[in-house]
Amino acid sequence: MLPLADDYGRVATDLRVSLTDRCNLRCTYCMPPEGLDWMPLESQLTDDEVVRLITIAVERLGITEVRFTGGEPLVRRGLVDIVRRTAALDPAPETSVTTNALGLARTATALAEAGLTRVNVSLDTVRADTFHEITRRDRFHDVVAGLAAAQAAGLGPVKVNAVLLRGVNDDQAPEVLEWCLERGYELRFIEQMPLDAQHGWDRAAMVTADEILASLESRFVLVPDEEPRGSAPAERFLVDGGPATVGVIASVTRPFCGSCDRVRLTADGQVVNCLFAREESDLRTALRAGAGDEELAQRWVAAMATKKPGHGIDDPTFLQPDRPMSAIGG
Repeated sequence: MLPLADDYGRVATDLRVSLTDRCNLRCTYCMPPEGLDWMPLESQLTDDEVVRLITIAVERLGITEVRFTGGEPLVRRGLVDIVRRTAALDPAPETSVTTNALGLARTATALAEAGLTRVNVSLDTVRADTFHEITRRDRFHDVVAGLAAAQAAGLGPVKVNAVLLRGVNDDQAPEVLEWCLERGYELRFIEQMPLDAQHGWDRAAMVTADEILASLESRFVLVPDEEPRGSAPAERFLVDGGPATVGVIASVTRPFCGSCDRVRLTADGQVVNCLFAREESDLRTALRAGAGDEELAQRWVAAMATKKPGHGIDDPTFLQPDRPMSAIGG
């Protein structure tokens, strides 16, 4: 077993696998209304190639959790089979999907039967009109149905990820939390990060963790959760004494780079050792040239060794990655 270690003592055990850069929403903080120039299908890893790299990561590199992301992973036709083959590995990793839930109502049962552990659903508002404003699509009811289907299929705890946008939904945090509490979903607010395709992110306009917490505390009593956070990105708080919790992922104002245990594999087979890394390491070319599993594992180890100590957003020289979030995978 070769650990995916960097020069700062961190070891990656959580693999985020982007299955596509395509998405069926057009969230204003992610991409323009017309969408993007999608990755050519021939450059994307095939289902067999995805599973082979995941197998190397699990069996040789110590990965214990695999999360499928996008774009929108539910638009990948082979998702259920990829999940099934991943869940059947020995040792079996925990498997999850980060999704907008548009297609989850019809796929939740199949994903659960394939061995998926849980889902994370992106939902920034519980108002249909605000949802349409943010996503440029009138699909709020589909997300609600998808969340309910995931819960019914046993894909729990069902987690909801919300981003607050100033002047759009920044007054809705307590409302979103109450909605999630009523349905038994675990809510986490995420600070907006500089990963938009338009490169229009502005720190001054970002709703901070302090503002999010202040808004929530106008309606709820929040107490820091005493359970150790470990490498989890969310800082968790008990709501009104618990047991329900709410999380805040303050990637910008309260970075947690020192405990990061994540590594990313893009849909075209590039290793990204930090969400904000501007350098990538190509596994696809070597894989298609006939490299063996040991060589691919060694290339992956080398890619992780160069991980920087932090994302550097506060550094005056910081530059966004060339790829947006939809092409990197959360």
